[in-house]
Amino acid sequence: MRARARALALALLALAAPAPPGALAAEPGARVPAIGYLANEPTPESVPVLRQALADLGWHEGRTLRIWYRYAQGRPATYPQHAEALASLGVALIVAAAPPAVEAARQAAPHVPIVMVSTDDPVARGFVASLAAPGGQVTGITTFAVEASARRVELLKRLVPALARVAVLWNPANPSAALDLHHTQAAARALGVEVAPVEARVDSDVRPALAAVEQRRAGALLVLADPLLLAQRRRLVSFAERQRLPAMYPLAEFVDAGGLVAYGPGWTETFRRVAIFVDKILRGARPGDLPVERPRRMELVVNLAAARALKLPIPSALLLEADRVLQ
Repeated sequence: MRARARALALALLALAAPAPPGALAAEPGARVPAIGYLANEPTPESVPVLRQALADLGWHEGRTLRIWYRYAQGRPATYPQHAEALASLGVALIVAAAPPAVEAARQAAPHVPIVMVSTDDPVARGFVASLAAPGGQVTGITTFAVEASARRVELLKRLVPALARVAVLWNPANPSAALDLHHTQAAARALGVEVAPVEARVDSDVRPALAAVEQRRAGALLVLADPLLLAQRRRLVSFAERQRLPAMYPLAEFVDAGGLVAYGPGWTETFRRVAIFVDKILRGARPGDLPVERPRRMELVVNLAAARALKLPIPSALLLEADRVLQ
């Protein structure tokens, strides 16, 4: 009798215990929560990392969580229609992995929480009231850090010690870019390097902008972080290769496309942190109460094949500092 009573008590305790994340959704007939993922394209450091990090937190895609994916594929004008499609699916939140994706999601789904990955300053873009207290529907990660601007100039000078002039490609329509350019110019002046800014606001500006870079007769090219320029990365990389122009980029995607060197956020850690935001919101947290985070570290990526094509020796000390070296 005692054994039977003890077994009954343990069963009642098990029924009263809190369920793990998504466990109720796994029950037959239970509603599985759905989220949207809106980005330019899937990358090895984004979607697979996010899926695994969510699984580690108890959200298993296909069993306890549904994820709808939408990609702009280099066409930023398509973000609004993708965002509207996600909103129509009744998603519980949207992960927006680019500034134009964030803006499109805000317009299409003004009451749906958004977890952003933004290369821009989200305060300057109007996405949040402040990093510490976002106060609205948006939170997440911003990879924008002005201190990275000076670091990129310093690394470029180490690669090209005789550098006297650098062409800087930037988008003045991006509210964050002016601040980035200001810090880039200050860092260049401190190293005795002249900055020649070249503007590109829309896709049709890229061709004349590259012609202007060529006319500047600069010793190197520096590309500032911007969704337009990221979408045009293969074109920019090909231009730098044809012109035999050493180039510094803000994101590793440029180096993966054949570019020389990049200094920017580590996406693997970034998307692991995104999963934590998603988990908290699915559990009931309000995005406006979750402080926006910055990257915990930046990564230096070097492409030795691009360096060989330029006949540019990479200092051994710089290679030792690199987080990733492409052969």
